[in-house]
Amino acid sequence: MNTQPTPAELPDDAVEMGRISGAWGIKGWIKVHAFSAGSDALMAARTWYLQPPVPPFDRGFKAFAGTLAVEVAEVKPHADTLVALCAASTDRTAAEGLKGARIFMSRSEFPATTDPDEYYWVDLLGLRVTNREGLDLGVVKDLMATGAHSVLVIEYPQGEATAERMIPFVAAYVDSVDTTARLIRVDWQPDYE
Repeated sequence: MNTQPTPAELPDDAVEMGRISGAWGIKGWIKVHAFSAGSDALMAARTWYLQPPVPPFDRGFKAFAGTLAVEVAEVKPHADTLVALCAASTDRTAAEGLKGARIFMSRSEFPATTDPDEYYWVDLLGLRVTNREGLDLGVVKDLMATGAHSVLVIEYPQGEATAERMIPFVAAYVDSVDTTARLIRVDWQPDYE
């Protein structure tokens, strides 16, 4: 493993995947808090891009400025988190210094999905949502994990402002997802609460 992280630019297709939540053990391993279902992608990637935390999480962070590209030697699940060994954390002190750093990776490095009905959240953001009658319901602004299933957070214009509607991302309401056409078709009406 290359022992020196290198200054870098974020790739054009960079996706924020999680953050470093602290040190794990004495040999430089870090604990990683992965966002949404990013664990599989983080475990598959060999290069992570680290950036300093943003306020209010940046208190006292002095490990580095800008963006670093780091080679990842090993990633494995541990309890409800991931632990990793990378070039930026050579011992426990270095690992502790990275607490709060944001982890990005290139979307092109995500592993392919094997289920045609499985999607990475990042690929759903910005997709237009229409119902069976062709009414435009808005654009996917975010996704929310509720435990039982994910929920699409749809933003739509309402007068001079914008409003949000939430649609469960389950087969009962989602008829189709076409990432190429950037369209999600749903069984939903604009006045559903």
